Amino acid sequence: MILNSISITHFRNYDSLSLDFHPKLNIFIGPNAQGKTNLLEAIYFLSLAKSHRTSKDKELIQFNQEEAYVNGQVTTESSSIPLSISIGKGGKRAKVNHLESAKLSMYIGHLNTVLFAPEDLNIVKGSPQVRRKFLNMECGQISKVYLSHLSSYNKVLAQKNQYLKSRKVDELMIEVLNEQMAEHATRIIIKRKQFIDTIEKHASKIHRDISNNKEDLKVIYKPNIKYDNEDADDLQQEITKLLSENLDKEIERGTSLVGPHRDDIGFTINEFDVQTYGSQGQQRSTALSVKLAELELINEEVGEYPVLLLDDVLSELDEVRQAHLLTSIRNRVQTFVTTTSISDINHAIMDDMQLYEIENGQIKIDE
Repeated sequence: MILNSISITHFRNYDSLSLDFHPKLNIFIGPNAQGKTNLLEAIYFLSLAKSHRTSKDKELIQFNQEEAYVNGQVTTESSSIPLSISIGKGGKRAKVNHLESAKLSMYIGHLNTVLFAPEDLNIVKGSPQVRRKFLNMECGQISKVYLSHLSSYNKVLAQKNQYLKSRKVDELMIEVLNEQMAEHATRIIIKRKQFIDTIEKHASKIHRDISNNKEDLKVIYKPNIKYDNEDADDLQQEITKLLSENLDKEIERGTSLVGPHRDDIGFTINEFDVQTYGSQGQQRSTALSVKLAELELINEEVGEYPVLLLDDVLSELDEVRQAHLLTSIRNRVQTFVTTTSISDINHAIMDDMQLYEIENGQIKIDE
């Protein structure tokens, strides 16, 4: 999968910008706060119809403007298609091959990306909410059905929580909502389990390579709902029963206590909890292994590698981890790198690339 070009209008600090990209390595260099991360954010937005930095879409629109636009040309093994997404007072509008998508879930997946930024170290040492967001973003890229169930689940969850907070609980109404939650929760849990199993398969191998076969990494799905049977019908019945059993507690606390909105992920190295006992180096290696595993998972699911976005992350990795990252992606994955100094990048991979210098939202292409 290759992002051939991008056109940006009124996005963050970019008034108007059009760029063609190198099919292998694109390096954006410049001081901090000049627009390097904004450019990667635009690519990410083109891919997933949302920012990785903010949940407030209006922050993406340039100051004193009403709309922002991002357009791109994507080449896959089977086709070459234009993508476009805009955001303004009327919300988001997304188009694939010039045709508007009725739902964003139908748009997502045409440009697959994996982002690795310093804050992604929080996948390991951050809150469960961070890890759930990671699960949702990555599962959503590879499964439109997952996105649909997640969206429906969140709507029912919000409705149920609002109802519980009112303290005027009609148990029949709660029962109806619980049945809807159980249906969507079942599909979410099954897909998350499949995703984590595949991530672990690849991440454990990658981590063994990074640690010279000294460390065994395990990635563990920790569902809020404990279940004995992965059959969808049986699981849905278990969830429905558990929701019913916890009704009194939920009424007492005024919130939903059971469901995938409380899931988590665990990581162990040689059976020790990385989040609690791992060194900073082990936590970074775990995050790196998971990110590289994402590349392999998406390749398995869709038949080609996604685009990789490395946002100021190379300076965060020591020579061993950086070398492993760069060797893994060399000549396989179109990669976009932001950095303040070219010295942060292993020069061994810089024989086939395009270098861009960014200053105050202006880009100079080094010939």
